[in-house]
Amino acid sequence: MARERARTRIRSELKNTAYEIFIGALSILSIANLVLMLVFASDPSLQLVLSVMNALFSGIFLGDFLFRIFTAPSAAHYFFRGFGWADLLASLPFAQLKVLRIFRLIRVFRLLRDLGPRTLWSTLIHDRANSALMTLLLLGILVLQFGSLSILAVEGKADGANITSASDALWYTVVTISTVGYGDQYPVTNAGRLIGVLIIVVGVGIFGTFTGYLANLFLGPSKPAEPEDGATDAEAPGATQATATTEAEAVTATTEAEDPAGMPQPAAAASVAPGASLADESAERLRVLLAQSEETMAEIRQLLADAKR
Repeated sequence: MARERARTRIRSELKNTAYEIFIGALSILSIANLVLMLVFASDPSLQLVLSVMNALFSGIFLGDFLFRIFTAPSAAHYFFRGFGWADLLASLPFAQLKVLRIFRLIRVFRLLRDLGPRTLWSTLIHDRANSALMTLLLLGILVLQFGSLSILAVEGKADGANITSASDALWYTVVTISTVGYGDQYPVTNAGRLIGVLIIVVGVGIFGTFTGYLANLFLGPSKPAEPEDGATDAEAPGATQATATTEAEAVTATTEAEDPAGMPQPAAAASVAPGASLADESAERLRVLLAQSEETMAEIRQLLADAKR
């Protein structure tokens, strides 16, 4: 019983599996960026790129905090005992508080560990739409950061280059990922063009997958509401009996139908024995309906012939 309650609590805390992995990967990347900012404190270009990425992470983590606190079974339990306070402080734009993102990483790791690798893999396989979307979003963030740093390192000191600052590199990467391509910033070296091709490929994948995800979300068939187990088990015998009774009455009524001359059809009624199976009753009912349909068509043809005369 205790293990079942623990599993239920874990599943209530665990959001979409692909989303949890996405948040965990962003937490790792954000912590790595803090280390890079400390190591390369004398490089203003690197500092600018990492500052922009940390601002993006702050917005994502703030949205994650709001999502969790509004969907948690107990907002107070999440905030005080589930490190919700650390999630809130880590999402604020203060460099000293960003180290608290490690609590988010610990929670994601604990939830995924308790879920189990087999269940984790099965969930990712069956939820391919969300998995692909989160994977491409994570890939887009990685390309935005490391693509900007790479294109700046390659193009920054090249002859005739127009990507010479961190803001130029970020602008070029964003425009290229979005597949807009204004053309005001472009690489002039072979290595820079290769990086640009990779950025374009990732951008096309992200927007194509995002479009398909939205189409499936808004245009896909809605899932029917699942009845409660107790109600289903209680109503199943009665529903089966009612269905069988209705079909038996329909067969009896059909077999007792009269022909156009007003005479009953005893042969059809007698052919359905009381102990006959449901399949035999359905087949006999079909034969009776076909016979009646043929008689109706014969009457219609006769009426049309009389009208022509």
